[in-house]
Amino acid sequence: MPFSRATGGDVLDVERVRAAAAGCDGAFHCAGKVSRKPGDAEALYRLHVEGTKNVLDACADAGVRRVVIASTSGTVAVSDSPDHVATEDDDTPIGIVSRWPYYRAKLFAERAALGRNREGFEVVSVNPSLLLGPGDVHGSSTEDVRLFLEGAIPAVPAGGLSFVDARDAAEAMCQAMERGRGGERYLVGACNLTMRDFFARLARVSGVRAPWLPMPKSREVARIGARMMERLAARVGVPARVDSVSVEMAQCFWYLDASKAERELGWTARDPGETLHDTVEDLRARGVVWPRESREEQATP
Repeated sequence: MPFSRATGGDVLDVERVRAAAAGCDGAFHCAGKVSRKPGDAEALYRLHVEGTKNVLDACADAGVRRVVIASTSGTVAVSDSPDHVATEDDDTPIGIVSRWPYYRAKLFAERAALGRNREGFEVVSVNPSLLLGPGDVHGSSTEDVRLFLEGAIPAVPAGGLSFVDARDAAEAMCQAMERGRGGERYLVGACNLTMRDFFARLARVSGVRAPWLPMPKSREVARIGARMMERLAARVGVPARVDSVSVEMAQCFWYLDASKAERELGWTARDPGETLHDTVEDLRARGVVWPRESREEQATP
């Protein structure tokens, strides 16, 4: 199956996208930007939604038979309840997702992509949870692990998460190209953990003491408290280590069931402990984690 290996370009550049799609039987659409900043809402929408439309339309016009898109579990697998484990058939919790520009943009992009699925042009969505593992050079997914290693997380959020090794998510994309059903989404995640259990596992792997102070269970109370800390940090001229959006997100539960991907794609996840170990080792090996004494020296006038 021929694929184009473009060396650069912009998914908002229609002509460049058309050139990349020419002559391909299949395509992977993985372009995107991860940001929790409210001010990035417009840029996120243009990149994810308009960019996805450009890619899918160019592929359809070029005669590409199948496109696999990299979406996110956050388009469906997020809840206020610790008892809810999402599947692909669940309705989108729009009241939660709409609060965050990144997930809102990914939802609209996924809908635009799957809405283009038709006979002769199949679109499959792979929806990984939090991507961990080595090689995150931009810190788009491993930032929270870095903050943990630097002792910058002061309290334990009340929510829970799912994570998956980026290498396993990439394998799911390849399997979706071969075996996925057009018009379907596939959730992929290795395990569901409360934030307290996640921090405990990180502590065992890294040797860094986990925070013990619990945050309020109310998402709104936690968000307001984090905003107050942001404002205080701004007044004294230092950057806030943890932003209010991240705190609010960590109060939710991002649990999912990956059975469909396992059953239909033949996908399996590696041991989550291996993923955490490799994530920590990679961050330390690349010098991303600052020793506490280095941070204190920089903060000293």
